[in-house]
Amino acid sequence: MDSDDATTAAFAEVPDDEARGTGRHWWDAHAEEYLEEHGAFLGPADFLWCPEGLRESDARLLGDVRGRTVLEIGSGAAQCSRWLAGAGARVIATDVSAAMLAASRRLDHTLATSVPCLQADARRLPLADASVDLAFTAYGAIPFVAEAAAVHAEVARVVRPGGRWVFSVTHPIRWAFPDDPTERGLTVSHSYFDRTPYLERDQDGRLVYAEYHRTIGDHIAEIAGAGWVLDRLIEPEWSAGPDDTWGGWSAVRAERIPGTAIFVAHKPD
Repeated sequence: MDSDDATTAAFAEVPDDEARGTGRHWWDAHAEEYLEEHGAFLGPADFLWCPEGLRESDARLLGDVRGRTVLEIGSGAAQCSRWLAGAGARVIATDVSAAMLAASRRLDHTLATSVPCLQADARRLPLADASVDLAFTAYGAIPFVAEAAAVHAEVARVVRPGGRWVFSVTHPIRWAFPDDPTERGLTVSHSYFDRTPYLERDQDGRLVYAEYHRTIGDHIAEIAGAGWVLDRLIEPEWSAGPDDTWGGWSAVRAERIPGTAIFVAHKPD
């Protein structure tokens, strides 16, 4: 994902202490730009799982949410949580970015809604043990931290036994292809097994963006390691418009390779 203040982009190792906090700074700097570009597609109070256009209103991956306490991690402007509140859930939206949460408050003002939001790192949630029924993230947190296993463990701590954890991420196979929505993005250019992070640095060499690759096997191992039981792995087909694009996502590529993986897991009783 390119950013205006990045002058170099590369796959490279990065120390954890340098990478920590990068996601918060990037999203604070680019929240308005992101919402200007994608806000109409996301909607102010809709639940979109992925650029392919899969919505929770159709997929029902969280099940019946009425009267249930639902935690959203990496909520951005809390569009998904706002939809869930309208469906009868008690929602808690969390995001590391203050700018994104400010955008959520603006949407609340416009729509006369009120979504409880917390600024929090997904690896250290300010919630009590076993305090929520369901948790989810749509492309939040997991791609942007080196310690995804810590996110799964922290969510397992706050979800009640029998509860569900659903998360969508870029499909791991996409790591092997260029981030290009045209036919040029259909040629393998990188090893699927190379876990080296993708980094962007500004003209002064400061790290401004980091994204981490995990294989399907890595994701499953991290889920199981945190005590979750994997129930389903969903690879959505394209249902957005034929001319819609989102970064490297497009109908052209979706005809050949998956763009999103959605993991549905539960916490044993």
